[in-house]
Amino acid sequence: MNEHYISIRHLSKKFSKDFVLKDVSAELGKGEILGFLGPSGAGKTTTIKILTGQLRPTSGEAEVLGIPCDRIDERIYEQIGIVTDVSGVYERMSVYDNLKYFARLLNVPLKEIDPLLKRIGLYEHRKKPASKLSKGQTQRLILARAILHRPKVLFLDEPTSGLDPSTALEVHKLLMELKDEGMSIFLTTHNMEEATKLCSHVALLNEGVIVEYGSPEEICLKYNKVKKYRVQLTDGSRHLLEQSSQTAEKIASWMDSGRIETLHSCEPTLETVFLEVTGRELQ
Repeated sequence: MNEHYISIRHLSKKFSKDFVLKDVSAELGKGEILGFLGPSGAGKTTTIKILTGQLRPTSGEAEVLGIPCDRIDERIYEQIGIVTDVSGVYERMSVYDNLKYFARLLNVPLKEIDPLLKRIGLYEHRKKPASKLSKGQTQRLILARAILHRPKVLFLDEPTSGLDPSTALEVHKLLMELKDEGMSIFLTTHNMEEATKLCSHVALLNEGVIVEYGSPEEICLKYNKVKKYRVQLTDGSRHLLEQSSQTAEKIASWMDSGRIETLHSCEPTLETVFLEVTGRELQ
């Protein structure tokens, strides 16, 4: 049985008279990535704030590394890393000194800094003031700071928002490496393609309620009610065919005559599932 690094049971949070989270339950095991997915205002950031001890829940329970979230103190930060939209860097300090400062706070040997800078592609910029970094480089520095002490759990709140596709792919590669090394990652995003690529399990969150929970593949197949196939032939013509015995015969005939250029099944994406379940598009 997988060890649960995060356990959320019937969690709710109310501000004034309005519930931001309603009866949310989820689990994150060692070496997994759990995605909380939804548009702005769905309750994703509130969940991270509860899990990291910044907010107390109205009801329900949540634990991180076996510690109830309402009892979390600063000692937890030796075992977790956090990247949020308010994470910043010390702009007047060099890239190296930004990490050196936190290495001393977290009792990390300074010899760990250069290998990490090489890993995230910032070694050649180590003497540069952080203010001179691009947005993508700054985000990588923030991520490096969050994993400098090799935490067991990493919290990421929209980590690739606003990044160009190339930089986002670099971040994705690093996250998968960290996952493979046994780090558990709690990821919030409104990017369903990113979640499909990265996450072991996802929770589709809408107005504080989990409307679907499972692996991306399980959720997409669940809503694959009308099975279709997209075929492009060597003559350039394209065909969208519903599953049937006639379709099977037609595809077999095209295959026998070598006329098929591409053939794809048409399962729904997480984004189309979210739209079907909630009637809302992702913003």
